[in-house]
Amino acid sequence: MDLSNLKPAKGSLKNKKRIGRGQGSGRGGTSTRGHNGQKSRSGYSKKIGFEGGQMPIQQRVPKFGFTNINRVEYKAINLYILEDIATKNNLDTIDKATMVKMGLISKKQKVKILSNGTLTKKITVKADAFSKSAIEAIESKGGKAEKN
Repeated sequence: MDLSNLKPAKGSLKNKKRIGRGQGSGRGGTSTRGHNGQKSRSGYSKKIGFEGGQMPIQQRVPKFGFTNINRVEYKAINLYILEDIATKNNLDTIDKATMVKMGLISKKQKVKILSNGTLTKKITVKADAFSKSAIEAIESKGGKAEKN
């Protein structure tokens, strides 16, 4: 080991380009920006979606349809899921808090009960909305369908 074969420790040097540090660095002068034009100036920032003056794609694409701002989104839960929860946990009442606890919905979601599946036991279900056939299926087993 002598001064002729000294090297920095592995990983200690970063291979970062030092721009604008004089002609000897190879990246002086225009500092890799070219000679003229908007991108060579200081303070340049490209706007999102800018296409060099051409009409941007989000303005060229036709827009159609209608979005109802008063639409209410429901999380659909079928009767077979309620049946499964009620039998596994030995419940006779299922409400939103129970569904949140079981991980079916989040706290802010609204719930609609649909009639896919069958019930075998009497259950009281509390939800934001029910389909007609779900209400019939719940009440045919002696249960109650209560809207919040």
